[in-house]
Amino acid sequence: MAAAATPNPGTSPSRRGLTVGLLLSVVAIAFEAMAVLTAMPAAAEDLGDVNLYAWTFTAFMLAQTFAIVAAGQFSDRFGPKPPLVVGFVVFALGIVVSASAPTMPVLLAGRFVQGLGGGTMNLAVMVLVARVFDPRERAVVLTGFSAAWMVPSFVGPAIAAWLSSTWSWHWVFWSVLPLMAVAGVLMLKPLRAVDLPPHDDVPAAPRQLAWAALVAAGAGALQLAGQDLQAWSLLWAALGLAMLWFGLPPLLPAGFRPAGRGLPSVIVVRALTAGGFAGAQTFLPLMFVRAEGLSLWWSGAILTFGSCGWMLGAWLQSRPWLRLRRDQIIVAGAVSLVVGLALPAVSAWFPGRLLALAVVGWVFAGLGMGLSVASTSLATMQLSAPIELGRNTSSLQVGESLGNSIGAGLAGTLFALGLARGDAVFGFGAPLTAMAVVGLLAALSSVRIGALENHSADR
Repeated sequence: MAAAATPNPGTSPSRRGLTVGLLLSVVAIAFEAMAVLTAMPAAAEDLGDVNLYAWTFTAFMLAQTFAIVAAGQFSDRFGPKPPLVVGFVVFALGIVVSASAPTMPVLLAGRFVQGLGGGTMNLAVMVLVARVFDPRERAVVLTGFSAAWMVPSFVGPAIAAWLSSTWSWHWVFWSVLPLMAVAGVLMLKPLRAVDLPPHDDVPAAPRQLAWAALVAAGAGALQLAGQDLQAWSLLWAALGLAMLWFGLPPLLPAGFRPAGRGLPSVIVVRALTAGGFAGAQTFLPLMFVRAEGLSLWWSGAILTFGSCGWMLGAWLQSRPWLRLRRDQIIVAGAVSLVVGLALPAVSAWFPGRLLALAVVGWVFAGLGMGLSVASTSLATMQLSAPIELGRNTSSLQVGESLGNSIGAGLAGTLFALGLARGDAVFGFGAPLTAMAVVGLLAALSSVRIGALENHSADR
């Protein structure tokens, strides 16, 4: 096992101010994520083209896949600060495009730009945490990030529902910009004070960016193949699989095998858990509004319950009294996610009768993600040498982003099939059932990680 990155001792005086700035930026991004989930049914009603609904999420994820690789390259060579700043600005630009979108294609373009900025920020933040904080502090910092996601989960859906009903869903996007501005101002000074010298011995790897673009295009081709099942869909599917076959291996750690132990299993689990959760989360709000007849407010409230479970899981994984190894925490998270995806899937086949199952299940799904997301990030840090940290973190997040894209794309394909058949029960039941199967694959993969020390239990 490689040693984790050692924090730069010169950064200690600025760490508290930097942490506050990062947390506030996460609050702004989390508010946007939760609010958009709640507002998207209203946007689909306004703009039409409901067959493109899944693309509003996968456009973000596909761009994120490319941005993560680019940010990993730049973080290793020049330090994480430049990509963090660039990602922040690009993300804000994407919000402006989305907020002013008059049609669904323009909204897709805005979401794509947001994905470029969001992927860059996410990668840079994780590298920053690994280089500034020691191993025992990282679990606490990641718990803080989860808490920063939690706060908007309480107010974001309600505000989004109110803005959409009172004015327009456009204002859900516009409302994020003031938060971004405040977070940027507060983060700028402490970020400048942090001294993180680049690794001069990291070689440039421009081919990595080409491979990342190929992988993103491959995932997009797969989703395109499933949007309208015709003979030509086989061509798009074959092209997408070929792109992934050739483009994905160079983005993963050397010698990566899907069934391998250690870091490869960590990456696979992260991809599968993210994909199952993202695919379900994409269509749950639409199901609550269209199949269950709930208001946007109640739909958002159910998402909030899932966020509560996520926060609980993130808090539990960092407790010093939790005497589970890090790999055991990941297994527990994956199992909880399976339960959390299976219950909404069952409820989707019986609309109007088993809504309570979906609510309870989504809490378990959030709990599983809270346990596994933070823990897979920490496991990657433990298993990475300092010089490989950016690359391996990039691999982890590429896996997550690709899982998100394929999960949402698969769910979108099944939803489109139900839409074409005029069968709303199939349109929601089939995607959620498929996501439960993806969660089960994650649980099976998690047992192959191997024993990992839990630093939070040593405090």
